[in-house]
Amino acid sequence: MDEKPEKVRQKPGLGLALTPVILTLIAIGTQIFYFGDFTPHIPLAIGLAITSVVGIKLGFRWKRIEDGAFHVINVSLPSVSVLILVGMIIGVWIASGTVPSLIYYGLLMLSPAFFLAAAMLICSVVSVSLGTSWGTVGTVGLALVGIGAGFDIPIYWTAGAVVSGAFFGDKISPLSDTTNLASAVTGNDVFSHIKNMMPTTVPAMLIALVIYLVVGFTMIDDQAASFDRIEAITTSLNENFTISPWLLLPALLVIILAVMKMPPIPSLFAGVLAGALTAMVTQGVGLHEIVTYANYGYEIETGVDEMDSLLNRGGIQSMMWTISLILIALGFGGALEKTGCLETIIKAIMAKVRSFKGVQTSAIATSFATNLVAGDPYLSVALPGRMYAPTYRGLGYSTLNLSRGVEEGGTLMSPLIPWNAGGAFVISVLGLGIGEGNVENLLYIPLAFACWLSPLIGIFYAQTGLFSPKATDAERALWEKQDEHIASADALGAAANAAVSTPAAASGSNT
Repeated sequence: MDEKPEKVRQKPGLGLALTPVILTLIAIGTQIFYFGDFTPHIPLAIGLAITSVVGIKLGFRWKRIEDGAFHVINVSLPSVSVLILVGMIIGVWIASGTVPSLIYYGLLMLSPAFFLAAAMLICSVVSVSLGTSWGTVGTVGLALVGIGAGFDIPIYWTAGAVVSGAFFGDKISPLSDTTNLASAVTGNDVFSHIKNMMPTTVPAMLIALVIYLVVGFTMIDDQAASFDRIEAITTSLNENFTISPWLLLPALLVIILAVMKMPPIPSLFAGVLAGALTAMVTQGVGLHEIVTYANYGYEIETGVDEMDSLLNRGGIQSMMWTISLILIALGFGGALEKTGCLETIIKAIMAKVRSFKGVQTSAIATSFATNLVAGDPYLSVALPGRMYAPTYRGLGYSTLNLSRGVEEGGTLMSPLIPWNAGGAFVISVLGLGIGEGNVENLLYIPLAFACWLSPLIGIFYAQTGLFSPKATDAERALWEKQDEHIASADALGAAANAAVSTPAAASGSNT
């Protein structure tokens, strides 16, 4: 049967492209700030509907819009799978005594004054090893929240340190999906990409480390930490679990598999199996209980409120709020991309810049804005990475600048946006309770210093020209060999033309 021919599809004008974005942000703001209800699911679903209406007006069939939404969801399914596995790991590792042992030894070995700095560094190392910030937050990060509670440190401070370390480790790990995505969409080798991120990564981490140390020694006094509180928690853990260094083996196994470059999903599942076996052998947990904990989460009453709130969590079902939010946000982002709304907005921004400093700053800002609107860290890396690359080539600058910029605005800003996939995951797994009215815990956002300092440092480099490499002869030859699109001097304007043609702007060869 012949299909009805589709109308000629038009590119949206800037006003029309901005319409679903602005209306969706208004809906989210109304839900959160007016109604005081942090559940952005329905506003994002409304945004998807508005985008679909815009697409139909432009000549798209619903099937094409649907395909665009499902395409982005499909690309991100491996990360949703990681979410499911993290939920299983949390429930099983609590039952096995792995998380309780981490908390127990952390309370005995760590000092309150050094705790925040240590939390950031520990999460950084684990995240680089695993290649997943989400896996790090859901395992080691959860244990650190328990240790912080024992030291009577506000949870938003602990969450800020955990997020700083976990997402920075993800950014520079060759095993990370976002790291590989950023290098791939900009046409760069992943190790060259990681090397070029060090000028922003290292200073941001050092500044954050100093801040956490200063806070630890000025605001968190070792003497102020209630030793009675710590003793109550450690005693409760000893009474309800077998505590032993051997119970850390499931976590060690996952790290070893990651170092051996095993993919994250089988590595994490191996951690689930190891935790299940450990729970049955050391804690006397039955097989059906293991299945229940993996699905619905662990449940216990220790008599210590802090421990009960920390240990009663995990399971696949605990991830469903976050997964549903991610799927809706991804669908919205995919529809925006398919209908050309995001492309129109980005091109409008690109039309206003005529120099490297403007392009680099815009690339970082565009990645952040895509994160803010579409709720998807992958789209925030991939879309600006694809669209800005020809401009960098035309200006004679290495696209390594671009891959660094989209990581800074994309990967690192994702956990700081509550309705983004990264932010929703952090809020859910660390038990920040924003949906229950604990809005003060959103303070983790400004306290995740390493995440937002990096893009600021990147913008500073763009304005000063520091650590902003020009294209090498080898890179230009590769562009020609791969027939990469290079923006013309006319399209870039007089400033860009000067950048391409003068010896100072390039390494000596013409494209």
